[in-house]
Amino acid sequence: MARILLAEDDTSMRRFLARSLDRAGHEVVSVGDGMTALTRLREQSFDLLLADVVMPGLDGVELARRGTQVSPGLKVMFITGFAAVALRARDRQHPGARVLSKPFHLRELVQEVEAMLAA
Repeated sequence: MARILLAEDDTSMRRFLARSLDRAGHEVVSVGDGMTALTRLREQSFDLLLADVVMPGLDGVELARRGTQVSPGLKVMFITGFAAVALRARDRQHPGARVLSKPFHLRELVQEVEAMLAA
């Protein structure tokens, strides 16, 4: 299927999301912070960046900005408990990005990822 880079600072949430996307048939590389994610984006090719908006150090919005400079075809999806903030940031910098607000059902995550990859 697709190669997904998951950047989420909450360890249990990161494991849960990675396992769900893996079960859906995707190859998932998961990291706990934005700087590590950016390093991975520079080293490897990914179809989708799935990033939490609020992370220490390099946040998800800045990660997406830098990541799409490194890999212009990269699709971006944000996951956050702060949807209004993410929507404003996304609309300014990443008009094609999607935002999935926490809490969400895993089925919804997989459906959104599939739709994003199909677009």
